[in-house]
Amino acid sequence: MLLSNPLTFMLFFPLLGAVVIGLLPVRFAGQSRRIALFCSGVVWLLAWSLFAVYDSASPTVQCLERQPWATQSGGTFLLGIDGFSFPMVLLATSLAVVALLASHVIRDQLKGYYLFMLLLEMGMLGVFMAQDWSLFYIFWEFTLIPLFFLINRWGGARRQHAALNFVLYTMGGSVFLLIGLLLGFDAAGADSFAMEAMAAGLKQVSPQTQLLIFMGFFLGFGVKMPVFPIHGWLPLAHVEAPSPVSILLSGVLLKMGSYGLLRAAAMLPLAMVALQGVLLTLAMISLIYGALLAWRQTDLKAMVAYSSVSHMGVVLLGVATLNSAGLLGAVTQMVAHGLAAAAMFLLVGLLYQRTHSREIRDYGSLLTQAPRFTVFIAMAFVAAVGMPGTVGFIAEWHVLLGGFQQWGGWVVLISIGMMISAAYSLRTVNQLCSGPAAPRMANVMDLTWPETITAGFLMFWIVLLGCLAAPLLQLSVASVEQFVRLFAGAGA
Repeated sequence: MLLSNPLTFMLFFPLLGAVVIGLLPVRFAGQSRRIALFCSGVVWLLAWSLFAVYDSASPTVQCLERQPWATQSGGTFLLGIDGFSFPMVLLATSLAVVALLASHVIRDQLKGYYLFMLLLEMGMLGVFMAQDWSLFYIFWEFTLIPLFFLINRWGGARRQHAALNFVLYTMGGSVFLLIGLLLGFDAAGADSFAMEAMAAGLKQVSPQTQLLIFMGFFLGFGVKMPVFPIHGWLPLAHVEAPSPVSILLSGVLLKMGSYGLLRAAAMLPLAMVALQGVLLTLAMISLIYGALLAWRQTDLKAMVAYSSVSHMGVVLLGVATLNSAGLLGAVTQMVAHGLAAAAMFLLVGLLYQRTHSREIRDYGSLLTQAPRFTVFIAMAFVAAVGMPGTVGFIAEWHVLLGGFQQWGGWVVLISIGMMISAAYSLRTVNQLCSGPAAPRMANVMDLTWPETITAGFLMFWIVLLGCLAAPLLQLSVASVEQFVRLFAGAGA
């Protein structure tokens, strides 16, 4: 099974680990962490082994695995990867390992916590590998279950409100996603939910019908990205969730929304072209509005949460360009933001564990007390800004280039959001690392070596992909070129 069906093995191995953890006697609950790390590590290694069979020059879906499933209703168990999903699979498996390593801060109900973390990993991988819309929707909805319990049971003081708010927002969006999916299935007339079959059937549909179907998909995916003005669940969920869960929530779960939008756009190109101006407007508002709200925050986790709204605005802008440079920048930004946000939430969480405060004004002179903390926090915020030498710079450069090719000088408005991001990032680094020493900083312990290795893993990829970006870009070039050709025929 491992050799002939690697994607299926990757998908269900975390489920196997969750079952093993669930069957553990209570006296062995401490072994849950080792089991979860082992399962997640095996999946991570297997994901990287896919490079041996993945052909980056081919735009087709590869490593296809098909099994009969709900054939009477048009559903098929169909998995595969391409230039859009493969980078997301690598990101999800990598950040799952990082989140589990950072979970040493969790002390209570270990069996339940690690069981839900493995189930969350399975759900994320299912979304990125599914090549059938019914299977995609099942895994999309499935991620709500572990996330609800992870926030509700291991979160902060307002965890119950945050968990309920998250579920209501996401389920509300999922209703529109389901309506769009059913309308698309009916209009395609393909008797199959397979993405390729539905895309072929919807080519013959009128622009008005495509637009109606696409609106359902956009509302569903826009909540998860999130896009202004349907972003209200994000700050509270991030602030109240445990930091390891925030790593996955911001690093991977938000990318499920933008990834789904790419899939919907490829299926409904006429609607995408018709809404190009609307998507540009929403992207600009999200970018600038998110940056302004992040600039006004004094809570470190809330700041990083609002910055995610701004950075996902960059992703939406890249998608809206409908050209090669912009789309390549969007995919790269999904990876760049995943790594940078994970690094920031990891470090903010470790700092909160030591000081029990997330207020910026409570910090100061971290450089003298914890030099390793200082170095990694400064690097994480610099990476989030997209400074040269980081993968964020590569992503934002491609989005700017694509935006200039499509809209000319109007794209200069992006620089407003980038300047605001630079302002609050530099202000935060200055407050944390210099200035007078705050009383609570007197006995702050520096990063331990396991924590240093975990943070170093993230920064290694941020810098490596910033200096040697060609391999990352090459993963998606063929799929992006095929994607752009769809819109050339649609009049973009």
